[in-house]
Amino acid sequence: MGSQKLKIVLCDDSMLVRKQLLEILTDAGIKTILEASNGKEALSLIKEYNPQAIFLDIVMPVMNGIDTLKELRKFNSKIKVIMLTSSGTQTHLKTALEEGAYDFIQKPWKEMQILSILDKLKDEEEV
Repeated sequence: MGSQKLKIVLCDDSMLVRKQLLEILTDAGIKTILEASNGKEALSLIKEYNPQAIFLDIVMPVMNGIDTLKELRKFNSKIKVIMLTSSGTQTHLKTALEEGAYDFIQKPWKEMQILSILDKLKDEEEV
């Protein structure tokens, strides 16, 4: 399938975080990247575009990452959810993994961490 075909949603209330992720994903050759600033926006994008993956922040206004993950699982069990966590969200992280999160990244992340997750996603999409 290759990276061009991957559709990814970036969901974080920080525009800076989305911008940083966007640059990494774009450099990695991903063409379709959708942005959301809270879980509610992310859910409507997911329903509309059916992406393969979402980078999902845990702490956000309107709808946080854990609630978003739970809602998401009700209508889409295939999407890979990569939780973005800042320090102090360890308990949330455990909940997220129990709810079926695919992976997680601790902020501030290193570009390599994002790229290795992308590689895993690409490999799985090609199967």
